[in-house]
Amino acid sequence: QVQLVESGGGLVQAGGSLRLSCAASGSIFTINAMGWYRQAPGKQRELVADISSGFSTNYVDSVKGRFTISRDNAANTVYLQMNSLKPEDTAVYYCNALVRTTTYKYLELWGQGTLVTVSS
Repeated sequence: QVQLVESGGGLVQAGGSLRLSCAASGSIFTINAMGWYRQAPGKQRELVADISSGFSTNYVDSVKGRFTISRDNAANTVYLQMNSLKPEDTAVYYCNALVRTTTYKYLELWGQGTLVTVSS
């Protein structure tokens, strides 16, 4: 069994910072792209940032210059450093990963979600 476990959400004031972590565990051979999505109340889930196995990154325009995605391949972990947080960043944040298992199957996995609340 392969799973993603997230941590690091919480309540922060506008202008503050949070760091999200997402660790993959189980029968993992390799992990391709990893990313963070978010879903605010009444809105569709959107991609916040992603990072390839070669460390190429992509960000939604609204977080550029404020958020940084990174990964530790040895630890099968992806991070999202969020600075200068705004109330509109309030959402449930989900980790996503494309994993190749030790039986060479590809699985797209989602974390359980972690709530980030930014107060004004």
